[in-house]
Amino acid sequence: MLALLSLLQTPRDWPGHVLAARLEVSPRTVRRDVDRLRELGYRIGAIKGPDGGYRLAAGSELPPLLFDDDQAVAIAVALQSVASSGIDIEEAASRALATVRQVMPSRLRHRVDGIRFTRTESTTRVDPAVLEAVSAAVRERRMLRFDYGSSADRPARRTEPHAVVAREGRWYLIAWDLEVDDWRTFRLDRMQPRIPTGPTFTPRELPAKDAATYLAARSKGSVSEDRWPCVGQVILELPAREVAPFLGDGTLEELGEESCRITVGSWSWVGVVASVARFDAPFEVVGPEELREATGVLAGRFAAAVDDSSS
Repeated sequence: MLALLSLLQTPRDWPGHVLAARLEVSPRTVRRDVDRLRELGYRIGAIKGPDGGYRLAAGSELPPLLFDDDQAVAIAVALQSVASSGIDIEEAASRALATVRQVMPSRLRHRVDGIRFTRTESTTRVDPAVLEAVSAAVRERRMLRFDYGSSADRPARRTEPHAVVAREGRWYLIAWDLEVDDWRTFRLDRMQPRIPTGPTFTPRELPAKDAATYLAARSKGSVSEDRWPCVGQVILELPAREVAPFLGDGTLEELGEESCRITVGSWSWVGVVASVARFDAPFEVVGPEELREATGVLAGRFAAAVDDSSS
């Protein structure tokens, strides 16, 4: 019944035979369990038609601590991972996990207690009140004013907030900045929203397929695509197994026991060369020509640095 209820909470229509297949029971068992859930007060509507089906009515009040095994594991992992999220709610998460644990059956409590792992804490902390205020402005499409950074002399930024994105332990607001008339990203840990929010606005079209892609693209010096503006290829005289752990988002092709072909990107062609040079091994430039030229430029700089130090 818990598994059935979990499926019904998904906002969609569930044909009876599909529910039976997902739960590995007979359609008769599904009908019986639906009737039992109705007796417990759940508003489950029946869908007429050749296939028939069920849907949990909107606004149904569900018991807050009714979890199946998979949900219990998900809750334990999520609450223990809060420290790495960057949101300053570790204490609340710890108390929530303790509360949930107390009302679980011993079988589930044993599974939850067995989930222990080491996590890295985010170096930044976002006030949950800031996350709530910014998220509300995004949801309601209301102009958002906020102080940004440590300087109190600067005027408040005026923005049309588009989306909140979490990336690598930091939280960002993607917004149209009304002062510069362009898209900008702002870190939530540096923001202090001003209340009340402004009037509603008509959302603009983001220059990328979604907010996550836009943020990833900006971090690579692009605007609309999650890709580096400069991508080159070299043959590196190192075993692939020694390169793979440190290649980041580059790609790797093993050529032999002692060499491999790597494709790496950066903001500039000199940056591509520098990312290859950090492996501290001989390499051969495959291309493109811009990468060959950048290799010569960087070689000249290194040679000049050595000459200056010797003189």
